[in-house]
Amino acid sequence: MMLTRRHIRVKVLQSLYAFYQNEEQDLSKQEKFLHYSIAQMQDLHALLLQLMVEMRGHADNFLMKSQQKYLATDLEKNPSRAFINNKVLDLLARNEGLIAYLHNKKLNYWKVDDEYVTLLFNELREKDWYHEYLGQKEHSFKEDQDFIAKLYKEIIAPNEKLYEYLEDKRLTWLDDYPLVNTAIMKMLTKVSEKNSSVIFNDGIYKNEEDREFSTDLLRKVILNDDKLSAVIDGKTPNWDQERIAEIDMIVLKMGIAEFMYFPSIPVKVTINEYLEICKEYSTPKSSMFINGILDKLVKDITAEDKLNKIGRGLR
Repeated sequence: MMLTRRHIRVKVLQSLYAFYQNEEQDLSKQEKFLHYSIAQMQDLHALLLQLMVEMRGHADNFLMKSQQKYLATDLEKNPSRAFINNKVLDLLARNEGLIAYLHNKKLNYWKVDDEYVTLLFNELREKDWYHEYLGQKEHSFKEDQDFIAKLYKEIIAPNEKLYEYLEDKRLTWLDDYPLVNTAIMKMLTKVSEKNSSVIFNDGIYKNEEDREFSTDLLRKVILNDDKLSAVIDGKTPNWDQERIAEIDMIVLKMGIAEFMYFPSIPVKVTINEYLEICKEYSTPKSSMFINGILDKLVKDITAEDKLNKIGRGLR
C-alpha cells in the first residue's frame, strides 16, 4: 500500500503524541519509532491479504472432510468449489511480491493462530449471499471480484475478535487498521486479470520526497516547539494553553510548522488536511476550533511576513 500525505501526517501526529507523553524525550528514538510504525502498516496490509487466501485453504480442507463423512449428503459429496476457485483469491495466492514479503518477514500468524481463519470462515458460511454465490455454476471475474469485496467489507473488516487480536499483536495496528482496510477495499475495486500489480507493493512511500516529509515534519515540530508554542500563545482567546486538548495542541503546532517551514505546501491544503484529521482523532468541536485558530494564525503570520511559501496559489 502507498501512504498518502494524510496517512503520513497521522503517523507523525501519533509519534508526536508519544514523544510528548514520554519523560525521556529523545528525537532520534522517536524518528526510528515513526519509521518503524509506518513499516508496520505494510506488515498488517500483507497479513490481511494473506488472511483471505488462508480462508480459501480452510474452505478446501472443510470440503475434503465433508466428502469423507460416512453419511455424506449428495451436496457434501459434490460440493461447489466456487469460493476455492475464485479468480481474485487465485491472483492473491499467486502474487509473487506478497509471497516474498510474507516469507522474508516470517509472517506466519494464520498458521499459528488459525482459529481466526476458522472463525471468519464459519461466519461467512452463515451468510445467504455466500450460498447464493456457491449456487451459481459459473462466475465472471467481476462477480468473483464483487464477492471478495463483500467478504472483506462485511466479514473481515468489522470483526471485533480479529481487531482485538491484531491490537494485542502490535499496538500501532490499532490506528492503522482503518487505513489499511480502506487501501485493501480500493485495491479490490481496481484489480483485474490484466492489472494484478495493484495487489501488493512492498514500497510504502510514493517517493523519497514523502519519506523526507515524514521525518522533516516530526523534526520541525519538536525542534521548534518553543517557537510554535509562542505563536499559538495569545492567539487563542479564552483558552490557556493548558486547557487546549493535547491532540489539538499538536495539530496546531503541525499546521504552523507547515505554514512556516514547508514552502511548497499550499496553506489551504494544510488547513484542510488537519481539519479532516481532527474529525477522526479529536473531539467533535475540535475541527471548528482548529479551523478558526489556523485561519487567524495564517493572517497574523502573513502580516508579520513569516509565511514561507513559494510559487503561485500557495497562500
